[in-house]
Amino acid sequence: MSGSAPRDWDAGTYDRVSTPQQDWAGAVVDRLRLRGDETVLDAGCGSGRVTRLLLDRLPEGRVVAVDGSAAMLAEARTHLGPDRTTFIHADLAELELDEPVDAVFSNAVFHWVLDHERLFARMADALVPGGRIEAQCGGAGNVARFYAAAREAAAAQGLTELEGFDPHRFADPGETAEILARSGFEEIECGLVPRPVHPPEPREFIRTVCLGPHLDLLGEDKRAAYLDAVLDLLGPDPELDYVRLNISARKRAAPAS
Repeated sequence: MSGSAPRDWDAGTYDRVSTPQQDWAGAVVDRLRLRGDETVLDAGCGSGRVTRLLLDRLPEGRVVAVDGSAAMLAEARTHLGPDRTTFIHADLAELELDEPVDAVFSNAVFHWVLDHERLFARMADALVPGGRIEAQCGGAGNVARFYAAAREAAAAQGLTELEGFDPHRFADPGETAEILARSGFEEIECGLVPRPVHPPEPREFIRTVCLGPHLDLLGEDKRAAYLDAVLDLLGPDPELDYVRLNISARKRAAPAS
């Protein structure tokens, strides 16, 4: 989800290599403090492995699983099936639900949406008054060293297609808190935490998770050489300098009548 049309993903590879994202998600799910009978929006459900964590906490509840990638949704269906899960193919910045949910959860997704003002307005509209949002995504400084290497490799190969390209919004906690307040949230807590990662299957992880949008802009004849150049700069056991932005807030309750 990059601000125009959400891109599609290599969902099978993502499901296999995204252990770091799955590991981060557990603490975010914990912050929801679910009773077990709520309806929760999984805002960017990906391949469904994290959605399973939500369902395990909701024995009498249900999940609305939304993703902008048709391939991700298809992968999620194979993991979850239809029991207590509604699947919706939609851009989060354009999301409209038939009924509001009790809580919003999101993991490793919001940085793919460039328009955070519209994103958090849509999340507020998706919630019942008093409902919580608990999310984590890439924040300010996320994988900065990695993308410096990606720019260096692109310049060395003369890849003008990638000049100035940035498909992310790695936001600052302060600006995020301000947007949440304007969108109708209170009890707002936002903060950054470093989470360096040595990715499993580095080549496939970087190809799928980090450089997917960049490779989409290149012709087939340029992709492998560019990926190899980035990997050469990173070395044989690359550490990716992830920085996560934690987001916690409650939608303001409706005013008393």
